[in-house]
Amino acid sequence: MFHLDEAGTTIRTEVLAGITTWLAMVYIVAVNPSILATTGMDQGALFAATCLGAGIASIAMGLYANLPLALAPGMGLNAYFAFVVVGGLHIPWQVALGAVFLSGVLFLIVSLLRVREWLINTIPLSLKLGIGAGIGFFLALIGLEHMGVVVAAPATYVTLGQLGNPATLLACAGFLTMAALAARGIAAAVLIGILATAAAGLPLGLTSFHGVVSLPPSLAPTWLQMDIPGALNLGLVSIVLTFFLVDVLDNAGTLIGVTHRAGLMRPDGTVPRLKQALTADSGGAILGAALGTSTVTSYIESAAGIQAGGRTGLTAVVTGVLFLATLFFAPLATSLPDFATAPALLFVACLMAGALRGLNWDDLTDYLPAVVTALAMPFTFSIAAGIGLGFIVHAVVKTLAGRPREVGGAVWLIAAASAVKFAIQ
Repeated sequence: MFHLDEAGTTIRTEVLAGITTWLAMVYIVAVNPSILATTGMDQGALFAATCLGAGIASIAMGLYANLPLALAPGMGLNAYFAFVVVGGLHIPWQVALGAVFLSGVLFLIVSLLRVREWLINTIPLSLKLGIGAGIGFFLALIGLEHMGVVVAAPATYVTLGQLGNPATLLACAGFLTMAALAARGIAAAVLIGILATAAAGLPLGLTSFHGVVSLPPSLAPTWLQMDIPGALNLGLVSIVLTFFLVDVLDNAGTLIGVTHRAGLMRPDGTVPRLKQALTADSGGAILGAALGTSTVTSYIESAAGIQAGGRTGLTAVVTGVLFLATLFFAPLATSLPDFATAPALLFVACLMAGALRGLNWDDLTDYLPAVVTALAMPFTFSIAAGIGLGFIVHAVVKTLAGRPREVGGAVWLIAAASAVKFAIQ
């Protein structure tokens, strides 16, 4: 089924690679519920939805696309869902889930049609890198605030928090632990950092231990709660398109990076089984909305399993099975306080910011729009605004520099739509 001999791998190698990927990704079962619970959603149901979404989508990717690519609710998109759409715009979480569902359906349609190549290929690499880094900066701001390192200030908007606060000190120590372990090549660096930080809070009374193993929590509070008619409201079009665009670009970037590292990319630079991979990914977004979580998407942490030798979909299937088994560890996940999971946001943000090193720093028309995209996201506290401003700057700067032919059709379309939105909001 997985063509192991052709890929030059073995069952043992693929299983070990799947375990490695799971260890690199499993922090999401604690972090995702922590973020989305701020919307008023049931944390137990969110834990179940996270495990089920990651498990089923990863297995589907392995079986259908035969790629060593695992999926889970995406970092950045979950923050956009919780803090911008629900928290900032005061849209009910059920309607936000409806927007995620519609974005998944739109992604599925694009995946089945040839327009997928047009959309992915006409958006320049510089803007893709800027979006990735910008989402990282967006996560960093949220992580620093939850760690207590950054607080609101009336005169300067933000300022340094009370670093002597015990929870803040533990959060900073947790971040440094993750960084040190990752530097030593330990796949489970983020997970170990979260657990160690939470454990350090026990004697200080900052962590409440609820146990380790139990039957999975009920999914009923979030299952099929998405409000699709509400999400069809014309005022939510930009939100649906933001979920869609970020998912498409994030998935494309992950596919390119992972297949290149695994040696699976074709000589002409194209990704094998692209249609199947994008279809599985879009199905993950639809499934996530039905279960009750933000967009389920491909994870760059899959590279950890590839580093361990994973080359086929069997790696993703093993990772998915382990996520399903994680359902029985809800007490442990719900014992992890905010100051223990927040450092993971900052750590992942630092990794995502590394995308900027791929820019052509000798060409202002290449790097300037990408930097605008990256900076606008945290400073406007909106991924959608960052994408819109970045695409507008790219189109205008390239045109004024006498190079309008370098602006792709998709960029013109998104830039024009963003300009109209900014003008009338």
